[in-house]
Amino acid sequence: MFANLQTEIADRYGIHFNDVALLEEALTQANYINEHPNYTGHDYQRLEFLGDAVMQQSTAVYLFKRYPDWDEGRLTELRIMMVQTRSFAALSRELHLDKYVQLGRGEELSGARMRDSLLEDLWEAFIGALYLDQGQQAVMDFLEQTLFAKVDSGFFQQFVDYKSKLQEFLQKNGAVKIVYETLDEVAEENNTQIFTASVSLNGDELARGTGHSIKEAEKAAARIAFEALQK
Repeated sequence: MFANLQTEIADRYGIHFNDVALLEEALTQANYINEHPNYTGHDYQRLEFLGDAVMQQSTAVYLFKRYPDWDEGRLTELRIMMVQTRSFAALSRELHLDKYVQLGRGEELSGARMRDSLLEDLWEAFIGALYLDQGQQAVMDFLEQTLFAKVDSGFFQQFVDYKSKLQEFLQKNGAVKIVYETLDEVAEENNTQIFTASVSLNGDELARGTGHSIKEAEKAAARIAFEALQK
């Protein structure tokens, strides 16, 4: 099984693990080991711990070099956006870690293979394994092809809670009334729905946004309002 993953990541990213046992450890859940008494390997949790630290450092170095004119606040904000774990689940799926993880029978039946929280952990464990196997530069080269390549694409915006950010910004000087309202619902040719929502502050409209659900439309309105207020 792991030979197939080795071939995949070699073909896509030019990565060849020297110690395949590290790769297997990064993709083995504790419940799998509990159900296989003769299994001699370890689960991914220690590698996850290491990978978390490596991700933080690698992203900080990348941003520091890429944006030499940015102050600490802007660098920190983008770093937090990039290393929030919700994005790691999407990256795990791109790497097909969901396909190769070794799960216990109960976890398999409960749908853990599709669970974002597990996939987030697997991404960090994979990074930890790669760091131990090949060092920091190999991690940076891999992240250049995956995580860092998405900086300019808007990929990370989907994981930002703009409604909370807007609320925090508007209420920094005291309580205010923030209201979201659904204004329109239109059916497209493919039968999908497009919703339009607005966000208002004390009765004054701040922005409007659209999305394929009311939640998406409200989030879009919050993002537009927040970015406009920041300017």
